[in-house]
Amino acid sequence: AVSNESVKQTISEMVAQEDKHKPLSDEEIVKRLTGQGVMIARRTIAKYREALGIAPSNERKQLV
Repeated sequence: AVSNESVKQTISEMVAQEDKHKPLSDEEIVKRLTGQGVMIARRTIAKYREALGIAPSNERKQLV
């Protein structure tokens, strides 16, 4: 079992380290967490991301 606070922390770290030209989608975050053994729904990722004040990937994308 993993607490929702630790999952939020992990999401925050992933977004901080992402490529700003190709940000991680909620689905990509789900795949990475699943790879770490955390089973979580995409909708839950979206809810946590919004709670953390992190914009969707299309709004985080920076064009050169």
